[in-house]
Amino acid sequence: QVQLVESGGGLVQAGGSLRLSCAASGCTFSSYAMGWFRQAPGKEREFVAAISLSGRIVSYADSLKGRFTISRDNAKNTVYLQMNSVRPEDTAVYYCAADRDSNYGQRSRESYDYWGQGTQVTVSS
Repeated sequence: QVQLVESGGGLVQAGGSLRLSCAASGCTFSSYAMGWFRQAPGKEREFVAAISLSGRIVSYADSLKGRFTISRDNAKNTVYLQMNSVRPEDTAVYYCAADRDSNYGQRSRESYDYWGQGTQVTVSS
């Protein structure tokens, strides 16, 4: 059973930084492309970033490029999301997800097979 557990969320001031982590268990982590998504109140869950099996290929939502960085450590079975220069509109529940069928990570949430429970990020102005 694949389990994904996010951590690192919290309250941060606008302009600050936060690093989210997602620890995976019950799977061969290096066989899964990984993604981060977020969902704000009253909105649909949206793509944030994705990373390939090796970590060499990454993709980002256009609006977030340059502020957020996705990375992974296959030895630790963990994927990270470094969030810099955060804004109030980044407030959301952040989810990590695992895709067993893709090498590169997809932007569509329907591509992902496993999801974490989410971690709340709140950015104050």
